[in-house]
Amino acid sequence: MSTIFSAAFLTTLLAAGVRMAIPILLPAVGEIFAERSGVLNINLEGQMLAGAFTSFVVGYYTHSLLLALLVGALSGVLMALIMALCCVRWGCNHCVIGITLNMFSLGCTSFWYRVIYGVTTSPPKADVSSGTLAIPGLSKIPFIGDILFNQNFLFYLSVVIVIAAYFVLNRTQFGLQVRSAGEYPRAAETMGVHVNRMRYISMVICGFLAGMGGSFLSLISLNRFVDNITASRGFIALAIVIFGKWAPWQVFFASLLFGTIDALQLRLQAIGVDVPYQLLTALPYFLTILVMVFTAKRSHSPAALGQNYEREQI
Repeated sequence: MSTIFSAAFLTTLLAAGVRMAIPILLPAVGEIFAERSGVLNINLEGQMLAGAFTSFVVGYYTHSLLLALLVGALSGVLMALIMALCCVRWGCNHCVIGITLNMFSLGCTSFWYRVIYGVTTSPPKADVSSGTLAIPGLSKIPFIGDILFNQNFLFYLSVVIVIAAYFVLNRTQFGLQVRSAGEYPRAAETMGVHVNRMRYISMVICGFLAGMGGSFLSLISLNRFVDNITASRGFIALAIVIFGKWAPWQVFFASLLFGTIDALQLRLQAIGVDVPYQLLTALPYFLTILVMVFTAKRSHSPAALGQNYEREQI
Protein backbone atom coordinates (compact mmCIF):
# COMPACT_ATOMS: atom_id res chain seq x y z
CA MET A 1 0.00 0.00 0.00
CA SER A 2 2.90 2.36 0.70
CA THR A 3 3.97 1.93 -2.93
CA ILE A 4 0.67 3.41 -4.12
CA PHE A 5 1.14 6.60 -2.12
CA SER A 6 4.82 7.09 -2.98
CA ALA A 7 5.84 10.17 -4.97
CA ALA A 8 7.36 8.04 -7.74
CA PHE A 9 4.14 6.06 -8.14
CA LEU A 10 1.97 9.18 -8.27
CA THR A 11 4.29 10.87 -10.75
CA THR A 12 4.29 7.94 -13.17
CA LEU A 13 0.53 7.45 -12.68
CA LEU A 14 -0.37 11.05 -13.49
CA ALA A 15 2.08 11.20 -16.40
CA ALA A 16 0.54 8.02 -17.84
CA GLY A 17 -2.92 9.43 -17.21
CA VAL A 18 -2.11 12.50 -19.30
CA ARG A 19 -0.74 10.27 -22.06
CA MET A 20 -3.74 7.94 -22.03
CA ALA A 21 -6.14 10.89 -22.13
CA ILE A 22 -4.95 11.90 -25.60
CA PRO A 23 -6.89 9.29 -27.64
CA ILE A 24 -10.03 10.21 -25.68
CA LEU A 25 -9.60 13.99 -25.69
CA LEU A 26 -9.05 14.43 -29.43
CA PRO A 27 -12.24 12.66 -30.59
CA ALA A 28 -14.20 14.22 -27.72
CA VAL A 29 -13.28 17.75 -28.84
CA GLY A 30 -14.24 16.81 -32.39
CA GLU A 31 -17.55 15.44 -31.12
CA ILE A 32 -18.30 18.81 -29.53
CA PHE A 33 -18.31 20.37 -33.01
CA ALA A 34 -20.43 17.57 -34.48
CA GLU A 35 -23.05 17.65 -31.74
CA ARG A 36 -23.10 21.44 -31.49
CA SER A 37 -24.03 21.48 -35.17
CA GLY A 38 -26.82 18.94 -34.62
CA VAL A 39 -25.20 15.65 -35.72
CA LEU A 40 -25.26 12.85 -33.17
CA ASN A 41 -22.01 11.23 -34.26
CA ILE A 42 -22.20 7.71 -32.80
CA ASN A 43 -19.53 6.76 -35.37
CA LEU A 44 -16.59 8.04 -33.29
CA GLU A 45 -15.42 4.49 -32.69
CA GLY A 46 -15.41 3.71 -36.41
CA GLN A 47 -13.55 6.90 -37.28
CA MET A 48 -10.89 6.11 -34.68
CA LEU A 49 -10.53 2.54 -35.96
CA ALA A 50 -10.11 3.75 -39.54
CA GLY A 51 -7.45 6.22 -38.42
CA ALA A 52 -5.64 3.62 -36.32
CA PHE A 53 -5.47 1.08 -39.14
CA THR A 54 -4.47 3.33 -42.04
CA SER A 55 -1.91 5.24 -39.98
CA PHE A 56 -0.34 1.96 -38.89
CA VAL A 57 -0.07 0.72 -42.48
CA VAL A 58 1.47 4.01 -43.66
CA GLY A 59 3.82 4.15 -40.67
CA TYR A 60 4.88 0.54 -41.20
CA TYR A 61 5.90 1.14 -44.82
CA THR A 62 7.12 4.75 -44.72
CA HIS A 63 8.48 5.04 -41.13
CA SER A 64 7.16 8.60 -41.11
CA LEU A 65 5.18 9.54 -37.99
CA LEU A 66 3.81 12.80 -39.39
CA LEU A 67 2.72 11.26 -42.70
CA ALA A 68 1.07 8.36 -40.89
CA LEU A 69 -0.78 10.72 -38.54
CA LEU A 70 -1.99 12.79 -41.49
CA VAL A 71 -3.27 9.74 -43.38
CA GLY A 72 -4.96 8.45 -40.23
CA ALA A 73 -6.69 11.79 -39.68
CA LEU A 74 -7.86 11.88 -43.31
CA SER A 75 -9.24 8.36 -42.94
CA GLY A 76 -11.30 9.61 -40.03
CA VAL A 77 -12.52 12.46 -42.24
CA LEU A 78 -13.60 9.97 -44.90
CA MET A 79 -15.64 7.98 -42.39
CA ALA A 80 -17.13 11.21 -41.03
CA LEU A 81 -18.14 12.32 -44.51
CA ILE A 82 -19.91 9.00 -45.10
CA MET A 83 -21.77 9.54 -41.84
CA ALA A 84 -22.61 13.13 -42.82
CA LEU A 85 -23.75 12.10 -46.29
CA CYS A 86 -26.16 9.53 -44.85
CA CYS A 87 -27.53 11.83 -42.15
CA VAL A 88 -27.36 15.33 -43.65
CA ARG A 89 -28.00 14.54 -47.30
CA TRP A 90 -30.18 11.43 -47.12
CA GLY A 91 -31.85 12.06 -43.77
CA CYS A 92 -31.01 8.71 -42.18
CA ASN A 93 -31.30 7.99 -38.47
CA HIS A 94 -28.07 9.13 -36.79
CA CYS A 95 -27.87 6.28 -34.27
CA VAL A 96 -28.55 3.54 -36.81
CA ILE A 97 -25.98 4.84 -39.30
CA GLY A 98 -23.39 5.42 -36.58
CA ILE A 99 -23.69 1.89 -35.19
CA THR A 100 -23.66 0.41 -38.71
CA LEU A 101 -20.48 2.27 -39.64
CA ASN A 102 -18.86 1.21 -36.36
CA MET A 103 -19.46 -2.45 -37.23
CA PHE A 104 -18.25 -1.85 -40.77
CA SER A 105 -15.00 -0.29 -39.54
CA LEU A 106 -14.37 -3.11 -37.08
CA GLY A 107 -14.86 -5.79 -39.71
CA CYS A 108 -13.08 -3.92 -42.50
CA THR A 109 -9.94 -3.10 -40.51
CA SER A 110 -9.67 -6.64 -39.12
CA PHE A 111 -10.10 -8.14 -42.61
CA TRP A 112 -7.57 -5.94 -44.37
CA TYR A 113 -5.04 -6.32 -41.58
CA ARG A 114 -5.06 -10.06 -42.17
CA VAL A 115 -4.91 -9.60 -45.93
CA ILE A 116 -1.83 -7.36 -45.68
CA TYR A 117 0.07 -8.97 -42.79
CA GLY A 118 -1.44 -12.44 -42.50
CA VAL A 119 -1.87 -14.27 -39.20
CA THR A 120 1.42 -14.39 -37.26
CA THR A 121 2.51 -15.11 -33.71
CA SER A 122 4.62 -11.93 -33.67
CA PRO A 123 2.53 -8.94 -34.77
CA PRO A 124 4.41 -6.41 -36.94
CA LYS A 125 5.37 -3.05 -35.47
CA ALA A 126 5.54 0.36 -37.09
CA ASP A 127 9.10 1.66 -36.85
CA VAL A 128 8.30 5.33 -36.26
CA SER A 129 9.44 7.96 -33.79
CA SER A 130 7.69 7.97 -30.41
CA GLY A 131 7.11 11.71 -30.70
CA THR A 132 8.03 12.38 -27.05
CA LEU A 133 9.07 15.99 -26.59
CA ALA A 134 10.57 17.30 -23.35
CA ILE A 135 10.18 21.07 -23.05
CA PRO A 136 13.56 22.54 -22.03
CA GLY A 137 13.57 23.93 -18.53
CA LEU A 138 9.94 23.13 -17.73
CA SER A 139 10.48 19.36 -17.91
CA LYS A 140 13.00 19.65 -15.05
CA ILE A 141 10.44 21.04 -12.60
CA PRO A 142 9.99 18.48 -9.79
CA PHE A 143 6.81 16.41 -10.03
CA ILE A 144 4.99 18.71 -12.49
CA GLY A 145 7.75 18.54 -15.11
CA ASP A 146 7.48 14.81 -15.75
CA ILE A 147 3.68 14.92 -15.72
CA LEU A 148 2.99 17.84 -18.07
CA PHE A 149 6.18 18.84 -19.87
CA ASN A 150 7.74 15.52 -20.82
CA GLN A 151 4.90 14.23 -22.97
CA ASN A 152 4.19 13.24 -26.53
CA PHE A 153 3.89 16.24 -28.85
CA LEU A 154 0.24 15.31 -29.48
CA PHE A 155 -0.57 16.29 -25.89
CA TYR A 156 0.74 19.80 -26.47
CA LEU A 157 -1.14 19.89 -29.76
CA SER A 158 -4.28 18.73 -27.94
CA VAL A 159 -4.01 21.65 -25.51
CA VAL A 160 -3.72 24.05 -28.45
CA ILE A 161 -6.74 22.39 -30.08
CA VAL A 162 -8.79 22.78 -26.89
CA ILE A 163 -7.90 26.48 -26.67
CA ALA A 164 -8.70 26.95 -30.36
CA ALA A 165 -12.00 25.07 -30.03
CA TYR A 166 -13.07 27.25 -27.11
CA PHE A 167 -12.19 30.42 -28.98
CA VAL A 168 -13.81 29.33 -32.25
CA LEU A 169 -17.06 28.15 -30.67
CA ASN A 170 -17.51 31.12 -28.34
CA ARG A 171 -15.74 34.07 -29.97
CA THR A 172 -16.18 33.73 -33.75
CA GLN A 173 -19.00 34.01 -36.26
CA PHE A 174 -18.27 30.50 -37.48
CA GLY A 175 -18.74 29.14 -33.96
CA LEU A 176 -22.02 31.02 -33.62
CA GLN A 177 -23.22 29.51 -36.89
CA VAL A 178 -22.26 26.00 -35.76
CA ARG A 179 -24.11 26.44 -32.46
CA SER A 180 -27.17 27.93 -34.14
CA ALA A 181 -27.31 25.00 -36.57
CA GLY A 182 -27.63 22.64 -33.62
CA GLU A 183 -30.04 24.73 -31.57
CA TYR A 184 -32.64 26.16 -33.95
CA PRO A 185 -31.73 25.38 -37.57
CA ARG A 186 -34.88 26.93 -39.06
CA ALA A 187 -34.18 30.29 -37.40
CA ALA A 188 -30.50 30.02 -38.31
CA GLU A 189 -31.42 29.52 -41.96
CA THR A 190 -33.51 32.70 -41.94
CA MET A 191 -30.41 34.57 -40.72
CA GLY A 192 -28.33 33.35 -43.64
CA VAL A 193 -26.69 30.31 -42.04
CA HIS A 194 -26.31 27.32 -44.34
CA VAL A 195 -27.21 24.67 -41.76
CA ASN A 196 -26.23 21.58 -43.73
CA ARG A 197 -22.91 23.13 -44.75
CA MET A 198 -22.12 23.83 -41.09
CA ARG A 199 -22.89 20.20 -40.28
CA TYR A 200 -20.60 18.92 -43.03
CA ILE A 201 -17.75 21.17 -41.88
CA SER A 202 -18.26 20.16 -38.25
CA MET A 203 -18.17 16.47 -39.19
CA VAL A 204 -14.92 17.01 -41.10
CA ILE A 205 -13.38 18.58 -37.98
CA CYS A 206 -14.69 15.72 -35.85
CA GLY A 207 -13.43 13.03 -38.25
CA PHE A 208 -9.98 14.63 -38.46
CA LEU A 209 -9.55 14.70 -34.68
CA ALA A 210 -11.05 11.23 -34.18
CA GLY A 211 -8.75 9.77 -36.84
CA MET A 212 -5.78 11.41 -35.14
CA GLY A 213 -6.85 9.96 -31.80
CA GLY A 214 -7.02 6.48 -33.29
CA SER A 215 -3.63 6.98 -34.91
CA PHE A 216 -2.12 7.74 -31.51
CA LEU A 217 -3.18 4.30 -30.30
CA SER A 218 -1.60 2.28 -33.11
CA LEU A 219 1.50 4.40 -33.75
CA ILE A 220 2.51 5.66 -30.32
CA SER A 221 0.64 3.92 -27.53
CA LEU A 222 0.94 0.29 -28.75
CA ASN A 223 3.11 0.71 -31.87
CA ARG A 224 1.04 -2.04 -33.48
CA PHE A 225 -2.47 -2.69 -34.68
CA VAL A 226 -4.79 -5.23 -33.08
CA ASP A 227 -8.47 -5.99 -33.59
CA ASN A 228 -10.70 -3.41 -31.91
CA ILE A 229 -7.67 -1.44 -30.77
CA THR A 230 -9.90 1.46 -29.69
CA ALA A 231 -11.59 -0.73 -27.03
CA SER A 232 -14.71 1.49 -26.92
CA ARG A 233 -12.75 4.71 -26.32
CA GLY A 234 -15.03 6.35 -28.88
CA PHE A 235 -18.03 5.66 -26.67
CA ILE A 236 -16.13 6.93 -23.63
CA ALA A 237 -15.46 10.13 -25.59
CA LEU A 238 -19.20 10.42 -26.25
CA ALA A 239 -19.89 10.13 -22.52
CA ILE A 240 -17.20 12.72 -21.76
CA VAL A 241 -18.87 15.23 -24.08
CA ILE A 242 -22.08 14.89 -22.07
CA PHE A 243 -20.16 15.00 -18.78
CA GLY A 244 -18.31 18.11 -19.98
CA LYS A 245 -21.56 19.77 -21.11
CA TRP A 246 -20.28 20.32 -24.66
CA ALA A 247 -17.59 22.73 -23.40
CA PRO A 248 -13.95 22.22 -24.55
CA TRP A 249 -12.25 22.96 -21.22
CA GLN A 250 -14.60 20.78 -19.21
CA VAL A 251 -14.10 17.98 -21.71
CA PHE A 252 -10.33 18.46 -21.39
CA PHE A 253 -10.34 17.90 -17.62
CA ALA A 254 -12.84 15.05 -17.89
CA SER A 255 -10.50 13.35 -20.38
CA LEU A 256 -7.62 13.67 -17.93
CA LEU A 257 -9.78 12.05 -15.25
CA PHE A 258 -10.68 9.09 -17.45
CA GLY A 259 -7.10 8.73 -18.66
CA THR A 260 -5.84 8.64 -15.08
CA ILE A 261 -8.40 5.99 -14.11
CA ASP A 262 -7.30 3.89 -17.08
CA ALA A 263 -3.65 4.29 -16.09
CA LEU A 264 -4.50 3.44 -12.48
CA GLN A 265 -6.07 0.10 -13.32
CA LEU A 266 -2.98 -0.89 -15.33
CA ARG A 267 -0.63 0.02 -12.48
CA LEU A 268 -2.73 -1.73 -9.88
CA GLN A 269 -2.46 -4.88 -11.97
CA ALA A 270 1.30 -4.37 -12.34
CA ILE A 271 1.94 -4.13 -8.58
CA GLY A 272 -0.20 -7.19 -7.94
CA VAL A 273 -3.21 -5.81 -6.06
CA ASP A 274 -5.27 -8.76 -4.80
CA VAL A 275 -8.31 -7.99 -6.95
CA PRO A 276 -9.48 -9.91 -10.03
CA TYR A 277 -7.94 -8.20 -13.06
CA GLN A 278 -11.32 -8.20 -14.81
CA LEU A 279 -12.64 -5.76 -12.21
CA LEU A 280 -9.64 -3.48 -12.65
CA THR A 281 -9.96 -3.55 -16.43
CA ALA A 282 -13.62 -2.58 -16.10
CA LEU A 283 -12.86 0.53 -14.00
CA PRO A 284 -12.90 3.09 -16.89
CA TYR A 285 -16.13 1.63 -18.27
CA PHE A 286 -17.73 1.52 -14.82
CA LEU A 287 -16.81 5.19 -14.40
CA THR A 288 -18.41 5.90 -17.79
CA ILE A 289 -21.67 4.30 -16.65
CA LEU A 290 -21.63 6.31 -13.41
CA VAL A 291 -21.05 9.52 -15.35
CA MET A 292 -23.99 8.80 -17.64
CA VAL A 293 -26.27 7.94 -14.72
CA PHE A 294 -25.50 11.05 -12.66
CA THR A 295 -25.02 13.67 -15.37
CA ALA A 296 -27.27 12.73 -18.30
CA LYS A 297 -30.44 14.19 -16.78
CA ARG A 298 -28.74 17.43 -15.76
CA SER A 299 -27.08 17.95 -19.14
CA HIS A 300 -28.82 20.05 -21.74
CA SER A 301 -27.86 18.90 -25.21
CA PRO A 302 -28.27 21.08 -28.30
CA ALA A 303 -32.00 21.33 -29.01
CA ALA A 304 -31.77 19.96 -32.58
CA LEU A 305 -29.24 17.21 -31.81
CA GLY A 306 -29.96 14.16 -33.95
CA GLN A 307 -32.66 15.92 -35.95
CA ASN A 308 -32.33 16.07 -39.71
CA TYR A 309 -32.96 19.37 -41.45
CA GLU A 310 -34.27 20.03 -44.93
CA ARG A 311 -34.13 23.46 -46.48
CA GLU A 312 -37.44 24.93 -47.56
CA GLN A 313 -37.83 25.25 -51.29
CA ILE A 314 -38.82 28.65 -52.67
